[in-house]
Amino acid sequence: MLREEIEVSTRTLQWKCVESRADSKRLNYARFILFPLMRGQGDTIGIAMRRSLLGEIEGTCITRAKSEKIPHEYSTIAGIEESVHEILMNLKEIVLRSNLYGTHNASIRVKGPGYVTAQDIISPPSVEMVDITQHIASLTEPIDFCIELQVERHRGYRMKTSNNAEDGSFPIEAVFMPVRNTNHSIHSYGNGNEKQEILFLEIWTNGSLTPKEALNEASRNLIDLFIPFLQAEEQDIHLEDNQNIVTVPFLTYHDRLDKLRKNKKERALKCIFIDQLELPSRVYNCLKKSNIYTLWDLVNKSQEDLLKMEHFRIEDVKKILDILQKHFSMDLAKNTFSLLNPLE
Repeated sequence: MLREEIEVSTRTLQWKCVESRADSKRLNYARFILFPLMRGQGDTIGIAMRRSLLGEIEGTCITRAKSEKIPHEYSTIAGIEESVHEILMNLKEIVLRSNLYGTHNASIRVKGPGYVTAQDIISPPSVEMVDITQHIASLTEPIDFCIELQVERHRGYRMKTSNNAEDGSFPIEAVFMPVRNTNHSIHSYGNGNEKQEILFLEIWTNGSLTPKEALNEASRNLIDLFIPFLQAEEQDIHLEDNQNIVTVPFLTYHDRLDKLRKNKKERALKCIFIDQLELPSRVYNCLKKSNIYTLWDLVNKSQEDLLKMEHFRIEDVKKILDILQKHFSMDLAKNTFSLLNPLE
């Protein structure tokens, strides 16, 4: 457990992690403070952050299991201690950490007798089991335990739509939310018009993200949601005569780039995050590990700077240059030598 003394400053807005602990591999906790805030700002930030933490962060889950030997969800199989329903419930509880998007395949192939755990799941390389000891089934006889799995990344939760399927495929109720719970509280200090607030924010996660990672992602998601309001003057809104129909053009980050080409302001570049650039997952992870989160961070790095990063290759620099030229009509920062020729 880590604790820090809280020292309130009235000069600049600050945040601190004042407590952090891992109760288990599947339960992490941290408490953060933000100060000093004007009266009323604590609730404004706390409520918005709570909703973003619980509803806007994506997670990875097992969403379907398939086996030709399973006739029905509530059936039992000789040589397996648990019923099929209990196995599906155990699969639901498996905690995964991944940067994959979309749907991917995994599988379990074990010969009994013995215990089947999360360690036995054969998954794509970028999918990690947070707790490899999570129990799935107990095999009491020398039988083959083979199940095909579907792994998916999404947000929120998904209720299963049916109990059975003709091809032996069973949907699994999925809870994609990495944040299990969050609370906020406010401490007020000062007198009269000088009254200020400290926001306390508590976050519990399932281990697929640390509370600090969850806080960072929730903050970026909130910023993305408010970007359209910053550019409201650029949008054409048409009200049809005598009708309550409003036509608003769909806003994507490509629409914002036209504005950036004309006026490359620092604030605008900081509003575009690298996860919007459709980069390969390995390149994306390398940039994040080097604290490069936004387009502003990226364009202030030279090609030489990028190649100094661990596991970064010349082909990766070329990919970034192509994206910057194609969508942004810009280049990386100038460096002492040019790498463009080797890339051609």
